Amino acid sequence: MKTIEVIQKEIIEEFALFEDWTQRYEYMIDLGKSLPLIDNKYKNEDHIIKGCQSKVWIHAALNDQMIKFTADSDAIITKGIIAILIRVFSNQPPEAILKANTDFINEIGLKEHLSPTRANGLVSMIKQIKMYAIVYQTQLN
Repeated sequence: MKTIEVIQKEIIEEFALFEDWTQRYEYMIDLGKSLPLIDNKYKNEDHIIKGCQSKVWIHAALNDQMIKFTADSDAIITKGIIAILIRVFSNQPPEAILKANTDFINEIGLKEHLSPTRANGLVSMIKQIKMYAIVYQTQLN
């Protein structure tokens, strides 16, 4: 199993391959297409991330002490953003998610290339992922 840090490093290296943000956005859209889709039964108000301009749903399940995330969005760029976060945090133990930093987002330049509302949405997505980790960490202890 790859650690969160290893996955973040891979993402930084992948984004470094692209010369400009047009290519990076295209890459993010492609990542969104490969997102493990959320079951339609979770596309409801209970699973929607508050604070996002577009609709983003996220679901988490604990399996063998690892949290597996699935998600979806109605906007292609947002779907790419959540796909990156799912790649980093899915199949990780709650404790690792809670301890992980998200500096890689700044290192790939993502936050500075998002509109203020999308940047707020990104923060909301990370908060929701960490909230799931808190809940599952509590259940494990």
